[in-house]
Order: sequence, then structure tokens, then C-alpha cells
Amino acid sequence: MAYGPYHPPFPREIAQTPYRSQIRAGRPRRGYSGPSVRSSSAAALALVAAVLGGVAVLAVGKAAGWLGGGTKTVFVTQPASHAGEAAPVVVAKPLAGNGFAPAQIFRTRSAGVVTIISYFDAGNVPDASAGQGSGFVVSPQGLILTNAHVITNAGQAGVVLGKAAPADTVYVEFSDGDRVPASVVGYDLYDDVGVIRVDPALHALDPVPLGDSSRVVVGQPVAAIGSPFGNTDSLSVGVVSAIRRSIPSLTSRYNLVDAIQTDAPINHGNSGGPLFDARGRAIGINAQIRSSGTGSGFEGVGFAVPIDSARRSMQQLLADGRVRYAYVGITTEDLTPSIAKKFGYAAERGALIDAVTKGSGAARAGLKAGPDDAVFEGQALKVGGDAVVAIAGIPVTNAEDVVRIVSERLLPGETVSFTLVRGGHRRVVPVTLGERPSR
Repeated sequence: MAYGPYHPPFPREIAQTPYRSQIRAGRPRRGYSGPSVRSSSAAALALVAAVLGGVAVLAVGKAAGWLGGGTKTVFVTQPASHAGEAAPVVVAKPLAGNGFAPAQIFRTRSAGVVTIISYFDAGNVPDASAGQGSGFVVSPQGLILTNAHVITNAGQAGVVLGKAAPADTVYVEFSDGDRVPASVVGYDLYDDVGVIRVDPALHALDPVPLGDSSRVVVGQPVAAIGSPFGNTDSLSVGVVSAIRRSIPSLTSRYNLVDAIQTDAPINHGNSGGPLFDARGRAIGINAQIRSSGTGSGFEGVGFAVPIDSARRSMQQLLADGRVRYAYVGITTEDLTPSIAKKFGYAAERGALIDAVTKGSGAARAGLKAGPDDAVFEGQALKVGGDAVVAIAGIPVTNAEDVVRIVSERLLPGETVSFTLVRGGHRRVVPVTLGERPSR
């Protein structure tokens, strides 16, 4: 799948609002084991930071870009006294009933959705520039989930992917207009998840219950609440258009897998806000939109980070102060029945290895990339090497499964079995996983 460059989807000046978009140009990226980039596929599409993928910027004076990446996967500013803290328990209950009632969702959940204002220079100066996004309260202790790019400079043009610096000053504004300071607990650049904290003594909190994104199905109704263009307490509705999408990340060079695609309108300022199911449970964090060209806005293709991934990131940040992802060190392509038949692989589905990173666990275990270039049905392939058909006994049916299994189910340092086929032969090889490098 090919992606165009990042670009501002709306005119800089937005009428009747003090907000204006300042999303800088970026570049497409490919995950280390995601599907190959196809030049013939959707060449004109562009992923857009929809404050959502970028953050609406408060133009209260001088304009300044503020998204960016960082040298560390996770940057933690929370005091060490919170290390080992248990994952938050949300006391709110799901809404009753099986119908979809957007008005009820808004009435019962909007108090738990907040606007986040992040200052990256001179936070107490009235004319300083600030980024604006959304977030939602997830515990009575004041924890708030959002996107990493809302509270860091991750994604800004000129900043190396995988690097990030947190905002100097962060404020949280509640639905009643009251604003309180917040501290950055930490963030996960790989899944674009950020966690901040407010003092519960400063404002009454109404936590939002978290759902189960593994149970999300295409066609189910969803509602998004956030602050598009600084318009707080905004509700939009739609359906889940697709699940398990693999999309280029705004904050790292790796693909974000299992993203939820929706047609619920989300725009600049919605970044970090919740995507709710019919029972008012957060099933995702709104993060990106895709647009077809410069100057265009939302076109019915938005993406949310699955809440299961966000929950995992938050738990690791609270327990260990950082998030660790396992890494095998291969780049793969989909193995399909037609490709298997054409090139003689003893499996119809799997992931063809087309590159092995030097010094990685895959290299040490002897995994082999395809040495031969081939073109089949318009697809450029590397053939003649290994194809992964299972990892730790879990079937691999395509390239995205490699990322999904390694990053979501396994840990750095583990030694796991890789079931491989090369031509007509099948073998099982132990591979010791490393930790995913930021660059």
C-alpha cells in the first residue's frame, strides 16, 4: 500500500475560531514486517495528522510547529514514586441496552472527555504557541489517555522519527471550561499512546470505561467526542469501516497494526479523544485521517489506536516507566496461494522474508531472505528464501501477523519457535527476540 506525504488537510485560517492548523509535511514509512509498499496502490492518498494525526494549534500569537519524534521510545517525566503502580480501575459502568443512542452516550460520557493544551515554549506567556488535542479520563486517580503526538513534538517535520520531547507545560480543560495543570506520565511512540495525570483534588473526575477492541466488528456504530478545531464537546457518529488495519505511524518508522478504521467525522483537535461503542465504552483513541490531497479535509477515512494496545502501553508505563516491544529483525511480504504455487512453497499462506537485519535475532538464528527478485501478477517479490508460517505455534497468514504476534504477544529476551518453509521443506528454528530499536 502506498501513501502520499503528510499535509495540512484544511486551510490555515479557520473562520470564527482562534485555532489554525499547522501540520508540517512528512513522509511515508513502512513497518519492519508490514506489507510491502506498492507503487500502484492508492498513490494519491495521504495520511493526515488530524489533530488527529497532528494537533490543532492555538494561534495565540507567534506560530510555531510542534510535532516531532525522539531518540527514546518512551520519555518519562513522572516522579519515580509512581513506579509499579497498578493499572487503573475504572468504576464507570457500560450503558444499558443494545441500541445505539448517541445522545445518551454524549450525556453520560462527555464529562470524562477533555481538551489538552500543550505548550512547547514559554507556557505561561499569553502569546506562546500551543498544540491542542483531546483526551479522556480513565481513573479516579487522575490518569488521562491521549495520543503521544498530542503531548510531545513527535511527528514534526525535521524531527527524526523515533525521537520526541514532551511539552514544557500541559493543561487539561474540562467540559465545564475549568482548566487545571497536568504532568506527563510517559508515552509510547510506537502505538502513539500518551498518558498524563491531573490532581483529582483540583477537579471532579468522571472516568470513561474501557472496552475490548478485539471484539470490534465491521459495521458496528461508533461515536467520537473531542475538540475539533478547538470546538470542545463535539460529537460525531459513524460506523466501524474496517478493523486490523496496518497504517504508517505518525510517531515512529514502524507501522501501527490493528488500527480501527471509521467513517465517523474526526478532524484537527480530535487527536487523543475516545471512540465509543454503543454501550459508551472507549474502544479506541482517535489518531489519524487519510485525505486525497492538499487542502482537503475529512473524507470518511479515519483511524483509531485500538484500546487494547493503549491499555497495554499504559500498564507498562505505570509499572516500568517505559514500553518495550519485542523485535525479530525481518521485513516480510504476504505469501498467498498463487505465489506459493508459482514459486513452489510448501504452504499457501505465510510471510515471505525479503530482508534480515544484520545482528538481529533472526540473523543469529539463520533466517534467510529471498535472494531472487521476481515479478508476479504486478507484484515485486523476493523469493527463494524462508517463509514464516507460525511463531510460537501461532499461525502466520500474512506479513502483518508477524508484527502483530511479535509486538503484542511476545517480550524482548524470549526465545520462541519460528516455523519456516523454504521451497518444499519445513523446519522449526528457535529465535531469541531483541528489543525494537527506535530507528
